[in-house]
Amino acid sequence: MSNKVPHLTRPLFGGHEKFTFRYSWLKKGLDAILEDPEIFLRENAFVVLGVGKNMATSIRYWMLCLGLCEKSSERPGSLKPTPLGQHLLADDGWDPYLEDIGSLWLLHWQLASNQQYGLVWYLIFSRYFNIEFHKTNLMEFLKHQLAQRGIETTEGMIERELNVFIHTYVPVQSRKEEKEESLDCPLVDLNLIQFVPEDGVYRFNVGAKPSLPTAVVGYALLDFLEEKLSYQRTVGLDECIYAPGSPGQIFKLDESSMISYLEDLETLTHGALRLHETAGLRQVHIHSVSNDLGWSLLKEYYV
Repeated sequence: MSNKVPHLTRPLFGGHEKFTFRYSWLKKGLDAILEDPEIFLRENAFVVLGVGKNMATSIRYWMLCLGLCEKSSERPGSLKPTPLGQHLLADDGWDPYLEDIGSLWLLHWQLASNQQYGLVWYLIFSRYFNIEFHKTNLMEFLKHQLAQRGIETTEGMIERELNVFIHTYVPVQSRKEEKEESLDCPLVDLNLIQFVPEDGVYRFNVGAKPSLPTAVVGYALLDFLEEKLSYQRTVGLDECIYAPGSPGQIFKLDESSMISYLEDLETLTHGALRLHETAGLRQVHIHSVSNDLGWSLLKEYYV
């Protein structure tokens, strides 16, 4: 079962209204959409959701960005839950209040692999290859990447996107003002990016991720390989670790960690996915795969 966001002609910027998402927002958003698919067309959406007006706009953005809802073809502006949104966040869902850290890893994958709503997240995790960076480094990198894609935007817009990106993974440094903007995003708990205040340096945490479930890595790998698996069954190990958009890049795994996950996945998939070596070349072979294999891994993990 594919959970891909439909392809858009142009990436979208700014829909988050400079907010990262909060623990309660996604459940609120799903419940509201189930109750009224046109909720975000309504003037009083923010009243129903119990948040500020800009926050209601942000909730809509994050629901789309994280692949938890999608636009309905029945009426422009109306939304419906995706299978992932329904299964994860419904009242009888797998983890409606995001109490399992595996859910946060899953949402991170949904965000950083989304080139339409989360292009900045995708570019930084998939195409920026230095372990350490300053904000000025990322500004120049993003300007170059967007220019290469023929995307025209302003420096101010890039800076706003970058600030929200950093706030997604790095705790707020000052707690002087208890404003909504100062609340940490749930993905801070993943410890993917560390900040060294005295140097103004950010650092990716590359290597083993003890809290990252094998099932989520398997789901992500099959999602990443979905198009390729339509015409081949074998891919190189390096592609799974180093290719843009790969689980290795988005989860910041090193080679030994990825190999460990692949060995565990052979057991979880009963041999449908396995790592083997031929003539010194390590490859991942998908022996028998249906569109539901990644989905089945998630269901087995939660249930």
